[in-house]
Amino acid sequence: MTDPTNPSGQSPQDNQQSNQGGGTPPPPPPPAGGAPVPPPVQQPPAAPGAGAPPPAQPGAYAPPPPAGGAPVPPPPAGGYPPPAPGAYGGYPPAGAAPGMGAPGMGAPMGAGGGYGGPTPPPPPPVDPNYKFGDHLKNFKTSVKIPTHELKFDEFYFIKLLAGSISLTRDEKKKIIESVPKLRQEQIDELIDILEEEKEKFIELSPKHSAQLKKLEQKHAAEWNDLENMVQQENQKGEDQGKADDIRKQLGL
Repeated sequence: MTDPTNPSGQSPQDNQQSNQGGGTPPPPPPPAGGAPVPPPVQQPPAAPGAGAPPPAQPGAYAPPPPAGGAPVPPPPAGGYPPPAPGAYGGYPPAGAAPGMGAPGMGAPMGAGGGYGGPTPPPPPPVDPNYKFGDHLKNFKTSVKIPTHELKFDEFYFIKLLAGSISLTRDEKKKIIESVPKLRQEQIDELIDILEEEKEKFIELSPKHSAQLKKLEQKHAAEWNDLENMVQQENQKGEDQGKADDIRKQLGL
């Protein structure tokens, strides 16, 4: 009769010899409770050289090791992995263009004749001997103020008015024509304003001589135009007066 615990009919000695002979070991006995135990899974043998990156081919690019000496993972299929942070020093940060002050990339563009636009022109030369208003030392004019009842130096007032670079030609002409309608305090205040303007530009003369010279030349030319306008108006008035006298004589 067959022993149920030994269905193969072999003695324990025979089983031991079979195991020593290289056969498959029998499964372990089931644990208490009768639950089946799954057979052990045999792992396939590891391929030679597994876990190490393939050797670089002659002439091929080899990625440098990252900072700190950490091992380089094998490249994925179809390309090499991105370099580790810090492997390539000197590149600008994300979003910065080369030459725009990035670490290791030199001076910004335009600082040494790059793409920062044209170089601004040099400042105009400074004349140490220039002084605002000096061109009016020998000032002479044919412009006269209409008859009035105010008390002030007419020539001094006209000289200040002619040297002003903040008033246009037409504004100066209107001021002269309106003098008979002004009050004494108004003409005094106007003279004070013109004097303050002159002193202000005298203080700026050392640093802005070139610009002030151009403005003085422009307003000097405008004053000459004003003198010509006044002369023409005066001549027209004289001619009209003579014509009126002739009519009176003729009884017209």
